[in-house]
Amino acid sequence: MKLKSVEKVDVKGKRVLVRVDFNVPVKDGEVTDTTRIEAALPTIKYLIDHGAKVILMSHLGRPKGKDPALTLEPVAEKLSELLGKKVGFTGDCVGGEVEKRVNELAEGDVLLLENLRFYSEEKKNDPEFSEKLSRLADVYVNDAFGTAHRAHASTYGVASLIKERAAGFLMVKEIEALSKLIENPERPFAIIIGGAKVSTKVPLIENFLGKVDKLIVGGGMIFTFYKSQGLGIGNSIYEEDMIEKAKEILARAGTFDMDFLLPVDVMVAREIKEGTETMDVPREEIPDGWAGVDIGGNSRRIFVGALDGVKTIFWNGPMGIFEIDDFAEGSRVIAEKVTHLTDKGVFTVVGGGDTIACLNKFNGRAAHVSTGGGASLEFLSGKKLPALEWLEEV
Repeated sequence: MKLKSVEKVDVKGKRVLVRVDFNVPVKDGEVTDTTRIEAALPTIKYLIDHGAKVILMSHLGRPKGKDPALTLEPVAEKLSELLGKKVGFTGDCVGGEVEKRVNELAEGDVLLLENLRFYSEEKKNDPEFSEKLSRLADVYVNDAFGTAHRAHASTYGVASLIKERAAGFLMVKEIEALSKLIENPERPFAIIIGGAKVSTKVPLIENFLGKVDKLIVGGGMIFTFYKSQGLGIGNSIYEEDMIEKAKEILARAGTFDMDFLLPVDVMVAREIKEGTETMDVPREEIPDGWAGVDIGGNSRRIFVGALDGVKTIFWNGPMGIFEIDDFAEGSRVIAEKVTHLTDKGVFTVVGGGDTIACLNKFNGRAAHVSTGGGASLEFLSGKKLPALEWLEEV
């Protein structure tokens, strides 16, 4: 898939409405993590440098109506700091006052609108709300990959109403990296899947069965697979309604020339807390009253060894409850192996909030870190992302 980049649009002197993803943590009026803001800077700086009048729009959190605790004002202040220039802020995102502020902008000025989700019409992709947003722009740019799987007013409705539209640099980078995994991955290709739930990863697993050389599974979801094989899992988490699906996936995987690797042993704990008693046990011997919290030592060695020689890796989901140091070893060794292979030139992609937090915890690196967990999963599952419909190169 090829997107039309913002570089291909003449933006000088034009009002450019940019959908960004500034859904960042804010505590006591201060932005505590600027990762998503920094990811949008290349597009914003490009527009400033090329004489655009830049209007930024985003959501923050899940407000029920107008909620002062979820205002984007602290984000405008943080963005001003990062850009080294004043970013204007409006107390609304549509209406006469906002239109007046937009029309007063000079070339190179930046204005951030108030939280889009203060209006329920945003998530409903309301035509009237989309039309009000469209009044603010000559050009539409979408740089919010994290919301590309949502057909909202700011990602879909307004884009359909503005003739000139393009993708920002972050969006282009995301789609290029993820398309590489689907269209022509260098082999051998390994996918590492973790996290608590099978249900959220089923479409991804099914889409890649037979298309990858190795599919490595860890995290809480392994216990649903174990349960489907008739194994006891003690107090470990599992999804009752996914047992048949897990059985079906294992059967299908067996029909392909690929390695489908489940842990041969697990670390179990008495309680889910730091300092509790733990032990490694074979997967067939998980004792009653104990819960699985990480992959075991033998599995760590097998998984790391299985990644030797691969040329492409996609990792989504930690191997265990990595937030608790005692249960983090499986996730740590995977993060370190992915980093090592990245440094050797392997094309590695990491996606999902928990996985990125895990990579960061162990000072890891990847060739591409995807900013959109849900969006990247849907794209790699073969689904069409609504927002991309308006951004493709014609």
